[in-house]
Amino acid sequence: MPLLVVLAGPASTAVGQQRKRTTSSKSSGTGRTTKTKAQLERERRATLLRIKEASRILEQTQKQKQASVGQLNALKEKLTVQQGVIRNISNELNYIENDVVQTETQVQRTRQSLEQLKAEYARLIYIGSKTANSYNRVMFLFASESFNQFMLRLRYIRQYAEVRKAQAAQITNTQQRLSQQLTGLKEKKEEKGTLLHSQLSEKKNLLTLKTQQDQVVTKLSQQEESLRQELVARQQAISRLDNLIALKVKEEIARAARLAARRAAAAKAAAARASNPTAAPRPGDAPSRASTAAAEAAEVAAAERVDRVTLTPETAILASSFNDNRGQLPWPVGRGFISQRFGRHNHPVLKNVVVENRGVDIQTSAGEPVRSVFDGKVLTIASVPGMNTIVMVQHGDYFTVYAKLRSVSVTEGQQIKARQTIGTVYTDAEGTSEVQFQVWHNSSNLNPENWLGRK
Repeated sequence: MPLLVVLAGPASTAVGQQRKRTTSSKSSGTGRTTKTKAQLERERRATLLRIKEASRILEQTQKQKQASVGQLNALKEKLTVQQGVIRNISNELNYIENDVVQTETQVQRTRQSLEQLKAEYARLIYIGSKTANSYNRVMFLFASESFNQFMLRLRYIRQYAEVRKAQAAQITNTQQRLSQQLTGLKEKKEEKGTLLHSQLSEKKNLLTLKTQQDQVVTKLSQQEESLRQELVARQQAISRLDNLIALKVKEEIARAARLAARRAAAAKAAAARASNPTAAPRPGDAPSRASTAAAEAAEVAAAERVDRVTLTPETAILASSFNDNRGQLPWPVGRGFISQRFGRHNHPVLKNVVVENRGVDIQTSAGEPVRSVFDGKVLTIASVPGMNTIVMVQHGDYFTVYAKLRSVSVTEGQQIKARQTIGTVYTDAEGTSEVQFQVWHNSSNLNPENWLGRK
């Protein structure tokens, strides 16, 4: 029996340890790598879609022979996305390289385990050769001094045969596992080669885009005077739009305050009549002009003191829901990119010139539908020189503004739903299709990028 322990112990322990190492390696390495690679592949698909959109928009701006800021913005977007593609490929290469190293380590361990199993099996064969024929086994059994010893020796012979069979099966399984690992290693190296080729190709595309960008910047720099005139016209248009928004917000604040004052006065009068029924006016009575004028003056005075929209229970729920969707609102257009961000920033061409944007400009394709980002009421529709047609939608005490529209498909006072089309984007003479989107809370101008969800 001691011989059996010596033979079976080391081999089975080595195999168990090898299996444990292999399983641990798969769960800690391969599983995580597969998940991360899947995420990278999704990001790559999304990035390629962005490149496709930017290419389509760039193609529309390039139809005009003269260089434009819209064309420059489309090139910048494509460059940014192209750099993202290269980073994505580099990350995939890193993970594949880690996979290759881990797989090579597994192959080395499997080979060592296979050699150990073969050595153990050779020892079994050598020891078994001493009792290979039936006569020696019979003599070994009948040389037993007692029946118990006879049964023990019989059990030993059977276990010995089972160990040899198990060792042979382990060798076969290990060889198969080694073959699978070598095949996987070959596939990973081929995938690595394909990604390296793609990376080289994308870097060439990036260099081409940078050259195009430099050419457009050079052409635009030669049009400095016209760019300054465009900038002045844009600033005037923004000022007109700001004044319109401020006026409409002020009017809505005053209107809501007057309604709230009337409701409060009516509730107070109803409460007074309920507490003193004998003082209730007769059906033919009417309020005097003096009392009516006084009530109206009180309403106006109350409205002038309010600096925010007075909410009803219904509009309060709407405003709260709008606020809860911060960072999750759908984009006002289905495809496109932010060509000019919120706030103050340098002009893309003119040196030492800072421009300020009240919202975000989203460059998109010609004829693209413009959608409301949330449920609300169309507060106003107006035409603003330099901003074309604008639509302002109220969401309780929040307001969203959609400027640079070619056409409008809603009416003032209309209740609309999120993602409902309100019009189509305007395309200027340079072939740039761009919508400006703004978000306001009462009289405060907010950064729309903090409200829009990720595309």
